[in-house]
Amino acid sequence: MGPIYSLDDLIDMIRRRAGVMTVVIVLGAMISLFLAWTQQHVYRSAEVLQIERPTIANDLAPSTVEGSSARRLQLIQQQLMARTNLQDIIDKYDLYSDLAALKPSEKIDRLRQAISIEGVAAAREGFADDGTISVLTITADMRSPELAQQVAHEFAERTRTLSAAQRAEQTRRTLEFFQRQEAALVAEIAALETEITAFRTENDLSIAGGVEFRRAEVASLNTALLEIDRNLVAARLALTQIDRTARQATIERTEAEINGRIQSLEAQRAILEERRRRLTDSIDASPEIERALIDFDRQMEQLQNQLDGVAARRNEAQIGYRLEATEQGERLTIIEAAQLPDYPITPSRKKKAVLGAAGSVIAALVIAFLLDLRTPVIRTAAQMQREIGILPVVSIPEMKLPRTKPTFRERFAVWRAARRSSTLRRDRNGKALTRGD
Repeated sequence: MGPIYSLDDLIDMIRRRAGVMTVVIVLGAMISLFLAWTQQHVYRSAEVLQIERPTIANDLAPSTVEGSSARRLQLIQQQLMARTNLQDIIDKYDLYSDLAALKPSEKIDRLRQAISIEGVAAAREGFADDGTISVLTITADMRSPELAQQVAHEFAERTRTLSAAQRAEQTRRTLEFFQRQEAALVAEIAALETEITAFRTENDLSIAGGVEFRRAEVASLNTALLEIDRNLVAARLALTQIDRTARQATIERTEAEINGRIQSLEAQRAILEERRRRLTDSIDASPEIERALIDFDRQMEQLQNQLDGVAARRNEAQIGYRLEATEQGERLTIIEAAQLPDYPITPSRKKKAVLGAAGSVIAALVIAFLLDLRTPVIRTAAQMQREIGILPVVSIPEMKLPRTKPTFRERFAVWRAARRSSTLRRDRNGKALTRGD
């Protein structure tokens, strides 16, 4: 018992619960008006950035900035949303100055929620997604149109600045790295050349030629020594064949000449013997020397190949650095500047008040319906016939006598009569006490 089956039942319920519904509707309307009046409008402004491709194709002048544009922009977004950067923007534009109760961390959270950075992926080339972004939209929601425009433009400019600085810094570090690598390799090559020179000097390898050349030189030295030995034998033989019958002065002069020749030949022989010994020793040690020289040559070849590779990469890094320095590489450009918004994005106050009032009416109807469900009684003949299937013969409506409120004169007369009766009772009680005495 209690559900509404007809329009008459609805009207009867509204008539019975008119007081409660009126209170709910009035309170709801007042609350709606208060919320609509205290509502703060929010304005939205957006600035659109386009990611332009490098002026020179990568095949002709490759860039040293690796990674997709989506990842680089994600890193830039993280830097923009950092606490220090947001606090700098809050101080620059005096944001949320009307909300003195907010703490600095709460202001930063509000600004972080008010900024939106969204990218649009570029069209794919084939089936692979290279993570390239073509358009970047930066949106700002603020309490005034001017602030929304200024904050959106500020974030866009900082995005462009960070992107250019990031690319320039990466190309500069790449160039410096390859320059250091090239200098280190040049120093290693110079040190190896010094070591090779010292090794050749130590092992008497300054003369061009290998083992065969030294062996040929030893053979020629042997021939020269043999010739010297022959001359020595001839000189000593001549010394024994001097004519002793000649004058003494002639004999002494002849002996002196022969002895001088012998000493000269012996000195030459000693020099040639020393040279032959050194060459023989070097020939004996030639396998170890050859292996050492081969190791030196292999190290020199490896260092030279590394130097060639590093020099080529250093040239590429230098070209990439010049591209970024002259703004010929990938860069962000503004294709749609932030504009002053004409209308707020929040709903109008009138609409909010009307919706609140309509909600209050619906809430009042629901409350009245729930109150009827709590007291399920039969109130009409149609309801009795519908619920228990019996049609009443007579339906006597509830008669309520109207309440008459006494007037001021009537209340005053009642008050005077009550006062007079109380006075009479006091007088009677006083006379009775006098007679008893």
